[in-house]
Amino acid sequence: MMLKHARGVCTALAVLLAVPLTARQVMSQQTAMPAANPQDVASVDAIIAALYDAISGDSGVARDWDRFRSLFAPGARLIPVSARQGGSVAARVVTPNDYAQGVGPRLETVGFHEREVARRSESYGRIVHAFSTYESRHRASDAEPFARGINSIQLFNDGTRWWIQTVMWWGETPDTPLPNRYLASEKHE
Repeated sequence: MMLKHARGVCTALAVLLAVPLTARQVMSQQTAMPAANPQDVASVDAIIAALYDAISGDSGVARDWDRFRSLFAPGARLIPVSARQGGSVAARVVTPNDYAQGVGPRLETVGFHEREVARRSESYGRIVHAFSTYESRHRASDAEPFARGINSIQLFNDGTRWWIQTVMWWGETPDTPLPNRYLASEKHE
């Protein structure tokens, strides 16, 4: 009897896993997810531009964290990867909401402008992986960035809009300078 029940549970789980849910269906099951501006999510270029714009601003300027959160799919993650003392490397996984609440106040205090300077992308079907090279400044007018690196951004389109699923990043270090191939965008013909 136990084996028959276990088979039934496994069959039910297999059926549930085989039925894909759209991001919109999953989103409707969650609470208080802000609606996106359709222009922000109409294309890969638009959503990446909105991502950088949402986190950028001068010192003392509040960010639109609802706009930021609206770019991400349910279950999305932001993953900074960095070197630790002793040479080990670690990844920290946070939600868009964790980022807004944890990092947001500091960005608004010190001023933070991040902009994309180059991008290399691969796509298949409705998924895109973008290596987006960034520069960070405290003020947009700063002559030199205080940081550079690469945001590895995974996106998908559910048929109605683009979603960011993951942003993983590594900041440039003396041991890991940005390669020239990531300092210029690819040319598409």
